[in-house]
Amino acid sequence: DVAIGRKFDFLMQEFNREANTLCSKSQATELTAIGLDLKALIDQMREQVQNVE
Repeated sequence: DVAIGRKFDFLMQEFNREANTLCSKSQATELTAIGLDLKALIDQMREQVQNVE
């Protein structure tokens, strides 16, 4: 049985990949800025998720 923390960590990795894709494919600077903000929030969530067992 996989711990719930590992599942959350996996989801954070997937969210981060999606945010990276958004930033790399965006041609609008506003969208890139949103993607970077999203990445910062995902990093914060990932730090919290690491405390979940």
